[in-house]
Amino acid sequence: MFNSRRKFIKDSLLMAAGFSLQPVIRYLDMFDFPAADRLGRVNVGKVEIKQRPNADSQTVGVLYKDAIVEWFRTVIGTNTYRNNQRYVETPEGYIWAPYLQPVLNLPNKPDQSLPDSSRGPGMWVEVSVPYVDLLLANPPARSPGLQNRMEMNLPPRLYYSQITWVDQTKLIQDGQILYRVNEPYGSYGDIYWASAEAFRPLTTEEVSPINSTSMDKRIEVNIAYQTLSCYEGSMEVYFCQISSGALWDAWGNAVDAWATPIGNFPIWRKMISLHMSGGSSGGGWDLPAIAWTTLFAGNGVAIHSTFWHNNFGEPMSHGCVNARPDDAKWIFRWSLPTIPLDPGDETIPWPGGTSVEVKEN
Repeated sequence: MFNSRRKFIKDSLLMAAGFSLQPVIRYLDMFDFPAADRLGRVNVGKVEIKQRPNADSQTVGVLYKDAIVEWFRTVIGTNTYRNNQRYVETPEGYIWAPYLQPVLNLPNKPDQSLPDSSRGPGMWVEVSVPYVDLLLANPPARSPGLQNRMEMNLPPRLYYSQITWVDQTKLIQDGQILYRVNEPYGSYGDIYWASAEAFRPLTTEEVSPINSTSMDKRIEVNIAYQTLSCYEGSMEVYFCQISSGALWDAWGNAVDAWATPIGNFPIWRKMISLHMSGGSSGGGWDLPAIAWTTLFAGNGVAIHSTFWHNNFGEPMSHGCVNARPDDAKWIFRWSLPTIPLDPGDETIPWPGGTSVEVKEN
């Protein structure tokens, strides 16, 4: 189990110092995560570790957000009134699976050079470790989410499976290479430095289209069952659980604006990564580096990768269709039109791309 209390204190001091790059660059060193093939990251403020895979079982410990635990296996247990009955067995006991993001710890050996692209030197990279802290390169903070974290003395952070753009590198005194993180789509303008070891470059092959010769493709989202199916003609070629728009907030209040729109919509834009934000004060969201974004309705309703919860099968979003990272990536590659790695973005003229049908049952 990973204890980040000491690192948290250092990061708090970092915030107070105003993120001057040279004096504090050593704090961008990589974390010492547990040595295990499978890990889980606590994705809520606090979780209870249970003696048995049962919500009513004895609590044997607690963990707080971003704690990293070994993930032994997933088992079926009991959590009354919830659809999701999965628990994760850890060395200390059982944790309800929706509260753990499945993560890996796969640091990389980065190169100081960047490839050329249509927007100059740079590349798409994916976070390949449980999380990585960032250093704001151009204070003051601009995005609401970053401002909120800084007010709480929390460092900016990206999590496993998030994808972003890097456009510069920096070699520092101890030989460590840093990447400059600079989101091209949806960003408020915040730019960061981060340890390059935490990211792996995306390749052309992994973004290559899946069965691009078939033109008769459609996507069906079933709100009642919280599922998504991909069809080629009458044949279902892919199936996964999703989380659609929630109809109630955390206090049980109805929020009609969060419902995923019902109907038949064409895909109108696809982006490898997008900074997504919206909503009102107290009920808004501000999330950087959302991967595999397939927009199909309104100005921002999309099928996209989700790292902040693992509760697929229950409504959880503010209107979008949340999917596991691997599912969102498959849908992105399979749906039409296909999008190349460079530039990783395309707006599709009418009549649009693959049809997305959202059904109530």
